[in-house]
Amino acid sequence: MTRRTAVTHEFVQFVPREMKEGTVYVSIEYATAAHLCACGCGNKVVTPFTPTDWKLIFDGETISLDPSIGNWSFKCRSHYWIQRNRVEWARYWSDEQIAAGRERDRQAKKQYFEPVPPPSVSSPEPSNSDRPKEPDSIWARLRRFFRP
Repeated sequence: MTRRTAVTHEFVQFVPREMKEGTVYVSIEYATAAHLCACGCGNKVVTPFTPTDWKLIFDGETISLDPSIGNWSFKCRSHYWIQRNRVEWARYWSDEQIAAGRERDRQAKKQYFEPVPPPSVSSPEPSNSDRPKEPDSIWARLRRFFRP
Protein backbone atom coordinates (compact mmCIF):
# COMPACT_ATOMS: atom_id res chain seq x y z
CA MET A 1 0.00 0.00 0.00
CA THR A 2 1.25 3.43 -0.91
CA ARG A 3 0.20 6.39 1.22
CA ARG A 4 -0.92 9.31 -0.88
CA THR A 5 0.38 12.81 -0.38
CA ALA A 6 -1.93 14.55 -2.88
CA VAL A 7 -5.38 14.16 -4.43
CA THR A 8 -7.33 15.63 -7.30
CA HIS A 9 -11.03 16.37 -7.19
CA GLU A 10 -14.03 16.09 -9.48
CA PHE A 11 -17.40 17.73 -9.00
CA VAL A 12 -20.07 15.17 -9.86
CA GLN A 13 -23.77 14.67 -9.34
CA PHE A 14 -23.33 10.99 -8.42
CA VAL A 15 -20.25 9.24 -7.09
CA PRO A 16 -19.16 6.64 -9.68
CA ARG A 17 -19.27 2.93 -8.79
CA GLU A 18 -15.62 2.56 -9.75
CA MET A 19 -13.61 5.32 -8.12
CA LYS A 20 -10.09 6.23 -9.17
CA GLU A 21 -7.27 6.21 -6.62
CA GLY A 22 -6.37 9.73 -5.56
CA THR A 23 -9.60 11.39 -6.72
CA VAL A 24 -12.08 12.99 -4.33
CA TYR A 25 -15.58 13.02 -5.86
CA VAL A 26 -17.65 15.95 -4.63
CA SER A 27 -21.44 16.00 -5.01
CA ILE A 28 -22.79 19.39 -4.02
CA GLU A 29 -26.34 18.22 -4.79
CA TYR A 30 -26.04 15.39 -2.26
CA ALA A 31 -23.75 17.30 0.13
CA THR A 32 -21.16 14.51 0.13
CA ALA A 33 -17.61 13.75 -0.90
CA ALA A 34 -16.21 10.26 -1.46
CA HIS A 35 -12.77 8.85 -2.21
CA LEU A 36 -10.72 5.72 -1.81
CA CYS A 37 -8.76 5.69 1.44
CA ALA A 38 -5.53 7.67 1.08
CA CYS A 39 -3.49 4.82 2.60
CA GLY A 40 -4.05 2.72 -0.51
CA CYS A 41 -6.13 -0.02 1.15
CA GLY A 42 -8.97 0.52 -1.36
CA ASN A 43 -11.76 1.16 1.14
CA LYS A 44 -14.39 3.74 0.15
CA VAL A 45 -14.50 6.80 2.39
CA VAL A 46 -17.67 8.92 2.48
CA THR A 47 -17.68 12.34 4.12
CA PRO A 48 -21.15 13.93 4.37
CA PHE A 49 -21.34 17.72 4.63
CA THR A 50 -23.46 18.67 7.63
CA PRO A 51 -23.11 21.10 10.52
CA THR A 52 -21.85 18.22 12.69
CA ASP A 53 -19.81 16.23 10.13
CA TRP A 54 -17.48 17.61 7.45
CA LYS A 55 -17.20 20.96 5.73
CA LEU A 56 -15.95 21.40 2.19
CA ILE A 57 -13.80 24.36 1.26
CA PHE A 58 -13.31 25.05 -2.44
CA ASP A 59 -10.99 27.96 -3.21
CA GLY A 60 -11.50 27.86 -6.96
CA GLU A 61 -8.58 25.50 -7.55
CA THR A 62 -8.31 23.07 -4.63
CA ILE A 63 -10.52 21.46 -2.00
CA SER A 64 -10.14 20.96 1.72
CA LEU A 65 -12.20 18.82 4.08
CA ASP A 66 -12.54 19.68 7.73
CA PRO A 67 -12.18 18.04 10.22
CA SER A 68 -9.68 15.24 9.71
CA ILE A 69 -10.69 11.87 8.31
CA GLY A 70 -10.26 9.07 10.81
CA ASN A 71 -10.98 5.68 9.27
CA TRP A 72 -11.30 3.93 12.63
CA SER A 73 -13.57 1.16 11.29
CA PHE A 74 -11.08 0.12 8.61
CA LYS A 75 -8.26 -2.35 9.21
CA CYS A 76 -5.77 0.39 8.21
CA ARG A 77 -7.15 2.88 10.82
CA SER A 78 -5.70 5.68 8.72
CA HIS A 79 -6.04 9.27 9.90
CA TYR A 80 -5.40 12.31 7.69
CA TRP A 81 -6.53 15.72 6.55
CA ILE A 82 -7.20 16.79 2.99
CA GLN A 83 -6.07 20.39 2.75
CA ARG A 84 -5.75 22.21 -0.56
CA ASN A 85 -5.60 18.87 -2.45
CA ARG A 86 -2.75 17.67 -0.22
CA VAL A 87 -3.00 14.70 2.14
CA GLU A 88 -1.52 15.53 5.51
CA TRP A 89 -1.06 12.48 7.67
CA ALA A 90 -2.01 12.61 11.34
CA ARG A 91 -0.69 10.65 14.29
CA TYR A 92 -2.03 7.24 15.26
CA TRP A 93 -4.97 7.25 17.73
CA SER A 94 -5.34 4.71 20.54
CA ASP A 95 -8.62 2.89 21.16
CA GLU A 96 -9.30 5.27 24.06
CA GLN A 97 -8.76 8.35 21.85
CA ILE A 98 -11.04 6.90 19.19
CA ALA A 99 -13.77 6.20 21.77
CA ALA A 100 -13.46 9.73 23.16
CA GLY A 101 -13.63 11.22 19.65
CA ARG A 102 -16.72 9.19 18.82
CA GLU A 103 -18.37 10.33 22.05
CA ARG A 104 -17.58 13.99 21.24
CA ASP A 105 -19.18 13.45 17.81
CA ARG A 106 -22.29 11.90 19.41
CA GLN A 107 -22.60 14.78 21.86
CA ALA A 108 -22.18 17.38 19.10
CA LYS A 109 -24.93 15.72 17.05
CA LYS A 110 -27.20 15.44 20.09
CA GLN A 111 -26.70 19.09 20.98
CA TYR A 112 -27.25 20.27 17.40
CA PHE A 113 -30.20 18.07 16.46
CA GLU A 114 -32.03 17.68 19.77
CA PRO A 115 -35.07 19.95 19.87
CA VAL A 116 -34.82 22.90 22.19
CA PRO A 117 -37.64 22.83 24.74
CA PRO A 118 -39.97 25.82 24.49
CA PRO A 119 -39.58 28.41 27.21
CA SER A 120 -41.73 27.62 30.20
CA VAL A 121 -45.02 29.46 30.24
CA SER A 122 -45.41 31.38 33.44
CA SER A 123 -48.76 31.17 35.14
CA PRO A 124 -50.85 34.33 35.23
CA GLU A 125 -50.54 36.58 38.24
CA PRO A 126 -52.83 35.39 41.00
CA SER A 127 -55.73 37.69 41.84
CA ASN A 128 -55.81 39.38 45.22
CA SER A 129 -58.24 36.76 46.53
CA ASP A 130 -55.87 33.95 45.46
CA ARG A 131 -52.81 35.44 47.14
CA PRO A 132 -51.84 34.29 50.57
CA LYS A 133 -52.52 37.03 53.09
CA GLU A 134 -49.38 38.69 54.36
CA PRO A 135 -49.27 39.41 58.07
CA ASP A 136 -50.28 42.96 59.00
CA SER A 137 -47.59 45.39 59.96
CA ILE A 138 -47.32 46.46 63.56
CA TRP A 139 -48.80 49.88 62.66
CA ALA A 140 -51.86 48.35 61.02
CA ARG A 141 -52.51 46.22 64.11
CA LEU A 142 -52.08 49.20 66.46
CA ARG A 143 -54.52 51.33 64.40
CA ARG A 144 -57.12 48.54 64.61
CA PHE A 145 -56.54 48.21 68.36
CA PHE A 146 -57.08 51.89 69.10
CA ARG A 147 -60.05 52.41 66.78
CA PRO A 148 -63.33 52.92 68.58
